[in-house]
Amino acid sequence: MEIIHLGHSSFKIRGKGGVLITDPYSSLDTGLKFPKVEADIVTISHDHQDHNAVSQVGDEPVIIRGPGEYEIKGIRILGLSSFHDQDKGAKRGRNTIYQIKIDNLVLVHLGDLGEKLTQEQIEVLGDVDILMVPAGEVYTLPVEEIVKTVADLEPRIVIPMHYRVPGLKFELEDVGKFLKEMGKEALASQPKLVISKDKLSEEMEVVVLE
Repeated sequence: MEIIHLGHSSFKIRGKGGVLITDPYSSLDTGLKFPKVEADIVTISHDHQDHNAVSQVGDEPVIIRGPGEYEIKGIRILGLSSFHDQDKGAKRGRNTIYQIKIDNLVLVHLGDLGEKLTQEQIEVLGDVDILMVPAGEVYTLPVEEIVKTVADLEPRIVIPMHYRVPGLKFELEDVGKFLKEMGKEALASQPKLVISKDKLSEEMEVVVLE
């Protein structure tokens, strides 16, 4: 399975059965250029323009916009309801966490998580192989709480997303703060992650994708 970071909270996940893209963003809203891509499935964590620009993705994908259970092309998806803030959605509304089972791997994309996970959510998400976490603080949980969330879920690989990069129109924290909290300050970024179940390390890894 291959994971490429398309920028912000958007990833292209390619498995044997198909291609899934998470949270495509509006270039006008973010200031970042969204690449030309096609997919079979698009997941939307919440309806903000930097996460829901489905028109950017070609090939008429199936669009998944919220909680529920789905299976498309052998890719199994579970959407769990959460909130975008710590006031039960009063400030920024709801957010969907996605568990994605593809090529015998379990991925979890937290979207713009703004609250601590409940014990029930942790148990439902189960054994996580790859976890995508928002690391920019401003519109999501503080980095310290994100690190606690990582500890709660105990993934084998952690991929930060939703942090400040050159050209982004709005203010987010740099990924460096998250990496420092994780004890991984000196990490070099990678162009993509190619992984299979048997290649997972016993120890938790942090992978920064270009």
